[in-house]
Amino acid sequence: MQEKNFFGHPMGLMVLFLTEMWERFSYYGMRAILFLYLTKGVQEGALGLPEKTGGAIMGLYMASVYLLTLPGGWIADNILGQKKAIWYGAICIMCGHLILAIPGSNEIFFLGLATVAIGTGLLKANISSIVGELYPEGGAKRDAGFSIFYLGINLGAFLGMFIVGYLGEKVGWHYGFGAAAFAMLFGVINFRVNGKYLKEVGNPPLQKSSLTYLYVVIAALLLVGVLLVSGILDSISLAQYMKYIIVTITILYFAYIGFLDSSLTVVEKKRVGVLFILFIGISIFWSGFEQASTTLTIFADRHTDRNFLGMQLPASWLQNANSMFILIFSAPMGFLWVYLNSKNLNPAVPVKFGLGLLQMGLGFFVMYLAAKRVLDGSMAGLGWLGITYMFHTLGELCISPVGLSSYTKLAPKKYYSQLMGLWFVGAALGNLIAGLFAGNFDESNVAAMPDLFHQVFLIGAVSGLVMIVLYKPIKNWMGGVK
Repeated sequence: MQEKNFFGHPMGLMVLFLTEMWERFSYYGMRAILFLYLTKGVQEGALGLPEKTGGAIMGLYMASVYLLTLPGGWIADNILGQKKAIWYGAICIMCGHLILAIPGSNEIFFLGLATVAIGTGLLKANISSIVGELYPEGGAKRDAGFSIFYLGINLGAFLGMFIVGYLGEKVGWHYGFGAAAFAMLFGVINFRVNGKYLKEVGNPPLQKSSLTYLYVVIAALLLVGVLLVSGILDSISLAQYMKYIIVTITILYFAYIGFLDSSLTVVEKKRVGVLFILFIGISIFWSGFEQASTTLTIFADRHTDRNFLGMQLPASWLQNANSMFILIFSAPMGFLWVYLNSKNLNPAVPVKFGLGLLQMGLGFFVMYLAAKRVLDGSMAGLGWLGITYMFHTLGELCISPVGLSSYTKLAPKKYYSQLMGLWFVGAALGNLIAGLFAGNFDESNVAAMPDLFHQVFLIGAVSGLVMIVLYKPIKNWMGGVK
């Protein structure tokens, strides 16, 4: 075990912390302005797409980023190992943002989005897997390590949305995309220079597998590209189909691992069942939470008074409330779990998930009240979105780092990175739903906005209560894992 000298944790955590921080800077910074760039008028240097089309593209991009973690995890498990997958993924992300920074045709822009998505698929699941490998002893210490790692994620997101958001909205959209590429360069340099601290983890497998699976994935991606370029499918219809594809793939994948793989024990199969339940929970949570870059950005841009201390804040900056609250609350929440664990009072994982879903729902109840206030044409104050983001942040801290840690504990070793990929497929499904939901926000029918927010409130509240009520049988299926 490496000497613990990064806030009492292995130095390898520092390497992953900084790499993920710069990757999240580039991802969230670019994402903060992406929906605005897609839907703002052409005279403002943007694409001027309808909200329905822009929402579908946004949903497809955000879903692809996480959906591609599944083949990314497979590549790490069977060919490259986690470290090489992270390295190549980081380079790919940087190149994608460079393409986005080049003014040109829509085709060039969408090529950049696809390149970023592929690179993130390689990096995202595997970097989280290595964090788990740094703590073979498991327990609350691993949860605390993931909380620190999560701090890096949100520090990067905060800086990215602040800098890229300002450059994109106030200077020029492509300057913002260029800043995201520059940030990713720092991530690449950090991982190469400090990689010596990760010698014991994330190495290539001793026996490499057949490439058939990879060929199938590449063929599917090429087919989708051909269908879009030829006009057979548009972004809206593709996004609708993708919902069903993701759900089908996930159910089949979990069914194969949980029922058909005879090499797993009964305890391991029950744990896979718990992972499936957590998958449903995280999908519902992200479908609400990720509306920060779509419906909540629409509300910030069109229905919120953004004047603050004599200046009008960029609409993208309001998304930074989430990262600010993460920076405030993540360390105390990590300490809280360790403290409660020492007193044998640490809530079970399903209870934490239920609390997170409830708080996501409460955030949308606040937005329901805010939307009711703007029906007469008045503007909402900044506080409405601020309170919403606070609820969403507290919910995120109950679900995301705890869920990541739970997947590393419950996943059978044979499927370790692949199941980490499935965790991010849950995020893919949630992001896709969030993008499609944004298409319902028709500026000509503002009166429908409160009911749309109220729907999300009910979904979050009910699913959270169900998770809490059923926590005992779910906990039993975990087979003693805490």
